[in-house]
Amino acid sequence: MPESRQFAELPSETGPLTATVPRELVHRVSVAETLLTVWTRTGPDCFTLTARWPRAHRLHVSADRSAHEPVLVAAAVRQCGARLARAAYAVLIGHQFVLRELRVDTRPEHLAVGAAPAEPVVDITVDAVRRPAGRPAGLRYGAVVRLGPERVGTGRIAVSWTNEAVYRRMRGGRTADAGALRPPRPPPEPLPAGAVGRALRADGLLSPTGRPDRRRLRVDTAHPVFFGHPLDHVPGMLFLAAARQAARARGGPDGPVPASFHVAFHQVTEVDGPVWIEVSGAGGADVQVVAGQGESVAFECRVGAAVG
Repeated sequence: MPESRQFAELPSETGPLTATVPRELVHRVSVAETLLTVWTRTGPDCFTLTARWPRAHRLHVSADRSAHEPVLVAAAVRQCGARLARAAYAVLIGHQFVLRELRVDTRPEHLAVGAAPAEPVVDITVDAVRRPAGRPAGLRYGAVVRLGPERVGTGRIAVSWTNEAVYRRMRGGRTADAGALRPPRPPPEPLPAGAVGRALRADGLLSPTGRPDRRRLRVDTAHPVFFGHPLDHVPGMLFLAAARQAARARGGPDGPVPASFHVAFHQVTEVDGPVWIEVSGAGGADVQVVAGQGESVAFECRVGAAVG
């Protein structure tokens, strides 16, 4: 999905490990949603980044505040790509980021919240740089996320970027800040917060339809985590968090713990049209989540259970 912000590179390669990078470099508006601190190059296409994870967060920490959510690992790995694209691959001002694929596998037993904010280390290896006209236009990279001596997760992401003119053609003439022109619409009523593993009803991302295998995505354009700035599309991290909630709702309170996400993004999804979420078994304890808008499939995610 596109990350529709336009920023230039800012000089900030080193600094205190407790100070996050300028939020613009990872396409965030809120400092609270900025996860990365510093980065270093360890090889031609290899990097190490440090992060800082909150002890309390309405979506990235469990409802009882005992554990970091696996979706937080995905958010950190995604931010690494945005940071390195600007810092190491010279992404130009005005380019729009498009998330194509994402795979994250986590070990929830190592994601407990401690007495201080966690400071994970993320090792990135860029496997491929797409250069259609000589300039970098996309990355495919792998990530290993460690907390102290423990490997808490791994990830693989494919992301590309394009200039404003191409992005506008992709969006049928819409501009990157077109979301600012449309007033927020009240989202439909959510499932009970406990059914999707959240503490607040406002953080429920699914609305009932009368069918347990089919939900409506709640696109709340006033939500401070997913829509901290005006967007003209449904952000990829909203889809990912919704997939996890769909798996939680299907499994019930005693069901498997969702811990891995294998995702493909197929198209940009509009904020002003209904999005339907369908859930089915994918084999074993895994769940298949498919999101559609109109006649098109926008998002597919296989949600895997934690391996005990």
